[in-house]
Amino acid sequence: MLITITAASILAITVLTWLLNRILPIKVCPVCAGVFLTWVGLLGAYNFGYQIDLVVPALLMGGSVVGVAYQLEKKIVNSSVGKLLLFKSLFIPAGFIAAYGMLEQLWTEFVIAVAFLSLLSFAFLRPSS
Repeated sequence: MLITITAASILAITVLTWLLNRILPIKVCPVCAGVFLTWVGLLGAYNFGYQIDLVVPALLMGGSVVGVAYQLEKKIVNSSVGKLLLFKSLFIPAGFIAAYGMLEQLWTEFVIAVAFLSLLSFAFLRPSS
């Protein structure tokens, strides 16, 4: 039943975001918003005491990590194949650690992973001189 609710949530939020994109000045990836807001909602429900199988938000969080890496990869300055591979090889495992830290409420690990992701993004995305 949870996976059905999850799929319906992703679809509903995706459609809503697509509609909002037509009138708002900023554009957001509708599917990304659907997945992100669904796993945030599932974790919120879990933290309020609902019985949520954490495998479901974990799957969605993994998809978000890969999606963010893919979106950031498009913004890397002077991107060679090696540079892109290095970025994704460091970003994705660190993103999984951040997601795991959030799921398990291991806040030290989460903060360290997010700090690493921020530094990594800054290093790869800064303008070349």
